[in-house]
Amino acid sequence: MEVRINPVGFSVSSQLEDFVQKKLAKLDKYNEAIIGIDVTLKLEKDENLENKVVEVNVGIKGQDVFVKKNARKFEDAVDELYDVIKRQLVKIKEKEREK
Repeated sequence: MEVRINPVGFSVSSQLEDFVQKKLAKLDKYNEAIIGIDVTLKLEKDENLENKVVEVNVGIKGQDVFVKKNARKFEDAVDELYDVIKRQLVKIKEKEREK
């Protein structure tokens, strides 16, 4: 499973890239059907302090899981996204078992 990180309009630090890679690589233990993960990191031009945007698209055989989150820090957004994606992956796996 490959985790691809796409920063928009800025260069991502190796520390942030390592954090995202390590965190999202753990998702394969919840659903083995993951083909790949695309992560888009953006900075919104907003007066709001939560201007860091993380979009994650998890490719699974037969469907995709897409989640978007704004936060003060990219790391916080990734942490929150991880829990949401984990629940969705478990739900998808359970539906596959029922078939």
